[in-house]
Amino acid sequence: MSAPDERETLATSLYAHVLALRAAAPDAPLPPGGLPLPRGARPPRDGAPGPRAREAWPAVTTLVRSALADADPVRAALALERELSAAGIRDRHVYAAVAALPPPEEARDRARALARALTRTGTTVTAVAAGLGLLVPLGEPEDVPYLRALGLLEGLGDRAARALAPLDRKAAAVAWLVRERSDALRPLVDALVRGDEQAARALLTGLSTTPRDLGRRQARYIAEAVGLTALLRDGPGLLVPAFGLLARMSEGPEAEIRAYDEALTLYETVADRARELPPLLGHRARLVTLVQELDSGDARLLPWPPGRRRAVLTALLTAVGEPENLSDPAASADWRRAEWVHRTARHLAAVTTAVEAGGRRAGAAGVPPTSRLRIEVAVGDLGEPTGVETRLLVDGRPLVPSVFGSGVGEPPETVLLNGALRAGPQPTEVRLAEAICTEGCCGALYVTVRRDGPHVVWDGWRRPGAPPGLPQAPAYRFDADAYDREVSRAERDLGWAWPARRTAWLIAEGLRERPGILARWGLRRGWISTDFHRPDVTVITFLGPPLRPDGTPDAEAATRQFLRHLPDDGRPPRERAAEALRRLAEEDPRRHPEPGE
Repeated sequence: MSAPDERETLATSLYAHVLALRAAAPDAPLPPGGLPLPRGARPPRDGAPGPRAREAWPAVTTLVRSALADADPVRAALALERELSAAGIRDRHVYAAVAALPPPEEARDRARALARALTRTGTTVTAVAAGLGLLVPLGEPEDVPYLRALGLLEGLGDRAARALAPLDRKAAAVAWLVRERSDALRPLVDALVRGDEQAARALLTGLSTTPRDLGRRQARYIAEAVGLTALLRDGPGLLVPAFGLLARMSEGPEAEIRAYDEALTLYETVADRARELPPLLGHRARLVTLVQELDSGDARLLPWPPGRRRAVLTALLTAVGEPENLSDPAASADWRRAEWVHRTARHLAAVTTAVEAGGRRAGAAGVPPTSRLRIEVAVGDLGEPTGVETRLLVDGRPLVPSVFGSGVGEPPETVLLNGALRAGPQPTEVRLAEAICTEGCCGALYVTVRRDGPHVVWDGWRRPGAPPGLPQAPAYRFDADAYDREVSRAERDLGWAWPARRTAWLIAEGLRERPGILARWGLRRGWISTDFHRPDVTVITFLGPPLRPDGTPDAEAATRQFLRHLPDDGRPPRERAAEALRRLAEEDPRRHPEPGE
């Protein structure tokens, strides 16, 4: 490209660049991630890394405040663009710093004018990012067309979406989805960008909403982008995809349901029509998941009117029905999943009945009493990658999503079956939840449990590594007798544990009681549980050096993790665990490595 051509390209604003690309090919599919930026939109760095975030933020703040002092927004925008480019500050730092900078009340109109000049005439990503950051709190309806256009550009979709969210949630969701690179979702995204509602609706009917194919956040953006609740009310044929999107938004850790503005309406509409769903095991499993989330998960924290959550929960439970083929494992490849549906639905119905009866059934098997503290073990759908977590409800509110956010409760083996929640004479610190990515990445939730006369107190909360801005966790004071009864009940209730999981627990218990079994081979115990994708397989892991060719441990080699997989063969868990312990005691388990070790 010649120098005059390059200057002409640089003089084209990003907004004008988008309009030109769309005018040239209005029906062309978007490239994965969005439309390409024009040449020169990201200033060259000459190999320099640019300022880090902590140095960039004060520099950006100073430059923006200086620009706000100029009464001419166009002149101020041009000067700010030059200064940001010269400083070599990355656009992500520019956006974050500006979005966190509340403009003075007396300068709001001037800041809005500057933001519009930057977004409509800016020729670099850094300048437009600054404008988008200013528009997050200052945008008005007239800014929506410009934000929608900029949201089509690669690298700007999420920033445009944040500015769009308070103005037009549907347009914001489309901007988020523009970044989507999944081949399965691209046709739907293209239809939404074109505004082709008929095509989007047709594509929605064939959308796979299983956890393997669709993320929780993707599900929420799709629901917002298509106007799901209105579509479900106004037209036939969308119950199954609407049900799938609702289930996906509600499921498990990092649930998106509380971020979805029309969650209550969608829950109520799906519950009213749930009996119209085809009688498939997969649908029944997801109905049970919805009930479980309404009972003890994020969905319970929605702003339900009095009595309405219970009515929705009851309607969904009624629609579950009785799965077939529970008596004959050979009759169905999904027998274990059907058993989970039956067992979990029965437990949730008993819990609901006990609460409605004011606790009169407290003490029945698996039914918690009415008290300040309630402990639930939530087992995920055994037809999907399965998690098991301990959920704690205080005064009817799920604790972990209330004060920690994206964490998942610890498995019962680490907070129940080992007595960690018992209140003894000495205060003990217990980890209640861990971020789904691990504590070292995004934190964990800890509490100190202590006995104080006739009470048990939870206080001394810690959230190491957790993001700032989470709600403050209060100190909780429980009646000691009621607390002890609930913890004891939860420890005894193993109705949630299927055979492979019980086998894993018995093996772990045996290795704790007999540490010499692995110490004999110079090994340490790792995690022992069930396979995440194959719940009927018990997994034993242990750590130590590999063996040399002569069969002796290589003390100079790095420690490795070794695995043993024990598929459920139908024998009682205690018998299978005893055999596994005997084999570990008699033979170094590294002598017969499994594939992939």
